[in-house]
Amino acid sequence: MNATIVVRRIRPADYVERGAAFTELSLRALAANPHMAPAAIAAARLLIPDDRIIVLAAWQSEALGSERLAGLWALHRKRDWRSGFAPVLVAPLLPLYEVSSIPVLDRDLANDAAEAMLRHILASSDLPKTLALPLLPLEGACHAVLTEAFRSTGSRLAIHERWSRPMLLPEAGDDAERYLRRALGQSYKKRMQQFRTLTKAGEAAFRRERGGAAQNSFDAFLALEAAGWKGEAGTAIARLPRDTAYFRLLIAGFAAQDALQVDSLRLNGEPIAMGLLIESAGTRHFLKIAYDESQSRLSPGRALTIAMLQADFAGTPPVVFDSGAGDGVDAGTYVWGERREMGHAIVTLGSRRPGLPELAAHARQRLRRLRKRLKG
Repeated sequence: MNATIVVRRIRPADYVERGAAFTELSLRALAANPHMAPAAIAAARLLIPDDRIIVLAAWQSEALGSERLAGLWALHRKRDWRSGFAPVLVAPLLPLYEVSSIPVLDRDLANDAAEAMLRHILASSDLPKTLALPLLPLEGACHAVLTEAFRSTGSRLAIHERWSRPMLLPEAGDDAERYLRRALGQSYKKRMQQFRTLTKAGEAAFRRERGGAAQNSFDAFLALEAAGWKGEAGTAIARLPRDTAYFRLLIAGFAAQDALQVDSLRLNGEPIAMGLLIESAGTRHFLKIAYDESQSRLSPGRALTIAMLQADFAGTPPVVFDSGAGDGVDAGTYVWGERREMGHAIVTLGSRRPGLPELAAHARQRLRRLRKRLKG
């Protein structure tokens, strides 16, 4: 470590007031992660007790007694069957709805801040010495920094499952057609013909809403999702009161910062597909998608993503668009052409030997493979 970095914990109740500091850090970060934002942590407090939320803030001392925020990592203290009933620190706080495990790190201080946060955990008698990072990007600058921090602290990094997540990483000179031709490749003609069938089915329109208008569309999103198989299975957000309350608080927080967006594809005035998105420092993250299953012949979900991409290039596209797709999602469902390797990671801090959480992860992976063989 070269820079003087001090790591302190911020109480969740106090962190919710640090929106300006987090936004400023995100603008100079290696990679954005809105799920570390105060608005996200405030919403998560509905589902996670404060004493299980650990917010680590790394500070660089500057002249005249001032400090500069160099890193932020929100972690969930947890112990359950997934960890072999051993205590772990999980990032993000709610992996079911959140898309990345990475901390937000100042690009100029990233190595020092990452190592300092790991050493803080190692030195803290009340914190578990295992990290569970189920949504860890396995490439890019932030991954390189974390890998070096694990090495320098004598920690063991184990990856148990890998998948490719669709991303949008536009190139200079791209427009919608050029990008779609590159991303869709040989399927371009077929997909665009399918997309154009919407206009033959009725009056098709795309709508993009932000801020308060997007927040007001959330009930329509809930209704659309609940009308499908998720509603019948009881897994739609609207069927889960605590999850509904979480999302309402989450979107209210991001709407207040003009960082909430709802895109919808409509047919004869009714939404047939809707996407819920949040932003941070030029990076857009897909939270959830819902579509009308009675219109499946029109592939409304894929059609929505094409319309979203066209709208992006008609204005200023995001620097990065993260689809948020998990390991069970077919990457071909989306039209974004780039891929980022992701993995479920277990980090044993300060030790090269596997612990119970890693052994439990191995066991889960073997069971998944066995179920797959039995089904197929």
